[in-house]
Amino acid sequence: MRVDVFRREERDKTFSYLIVPEGRLIPSEAANIDWQLDSRGVELNLDTESLDELSIIQPAKQIQEKGYAISSSATVPGVDGHL
Repeated sequence: MRVDVFRREERDKTFSYLIVPEGRLIPSEAANIDWQLDSRGVELNLDTESLDELSIIQPAKQIQEKGYAISSSATVPGVDGHL
């Protein structure tokens, strides 16, 4: 699936990521955060258990349920106590 990738800086120069299907807006419940466009039209295999490079777990399920997929704070260094 082709997606647009957004990111926001966390502590210690680490990033959280959010992906939406290509060309769609970030849904309103996630739009209030300072997301910056990282890349547009990226082809990703969302049928994997996780997108490790983006710290996103179950991307296909998240997009189906919410319209977007977002990094898990448990896997982003420096967020919510994760080292």
